[in-house]
Amino acid sequence: MERGAPSVANDNRLLQTAFFLCAIGAICGGLLASDRQGAWQWLHYLTKPTATALLIVMVLRNASMTTYRRAIAAGLAFALAGDVFLMLPGDRFLWGLVCFLLTHCAYIYALTRDARPGEWPIFAGFAVVALLMVAGLWNAVPAAMRLPVALYAAALAFMAAQAVSRASRMPRGTPAGEAARLAAMGGVLFLISDTILAYGRFRWTIPGQSLWVLGSYYIAQWLFARSTDATSRAEIGQTSSNSEDRVA
Repeated sequence: MERGAPSVANDNRLLQTAFFLCAIGAICGGLLASDRQGAWQWLHYLTKPTATALLIVMVLRNASMTTYRRAIAAGLAFALAGDVFLMLPGDRFLWGLVCFLLTHCAYIYALTRDARPGEWPIFAGFAVVALLMVAGLWNAVPAAMRLPVALYAAALAFMAAQAVSRASRMPRGTPAGEAARLAAMGGVLFLISDTILAYGRFRWTIPGQSLWVLGSYYIAQWLFARSTDATSRAEIGQTSSNSEDRVA
């Protein structure tokens, strides 16, 4: 097992390099073909879903398939479907919204396995953010989309709040604490990304929108994927500690 560890680490580094190259390609393709019909649209179509798929491979490569890891992998799979719906020609925004709602549900499930919702001031703060987000969009969103957008904003804010709340209760300087902080940063960046996406779609024209939306989105997803590695290290350490206690 130990001899195989460097090989897995090297493979993960290669996967991460490929992921970042694809993420950059997706952003560049989106910027160069902002009208969805430009000559560079093929680059966006090729690299946007591939980047998310590479993260799924990264998560699934680890031999320790924990509940947390499976839930994050499921969330990434729903996100991959959402990526495809949102990038294709035509208005498939609602389908993409549903896919990403399922992503947040999967992440919430992962984040509540070892920490129940708590730290209510944090949840109250994120609730205010969600309310302000929806209030700012309400008159700009078509009537038929208002309820789905509100439900999505609630799930998104709850996911981010739980991620931050969980991190605040994890001991610092431990693998579990590291994993929780990675997920917390991912949750906050996901909230930022989707807020920019929503306002860019329904209210404002945001210059360089692909850069801000996809840049924060891919970093968020990478952080969630990385949190599964740190979580595995925490569980391995706990297993080793338990074994030592039994020997003692």
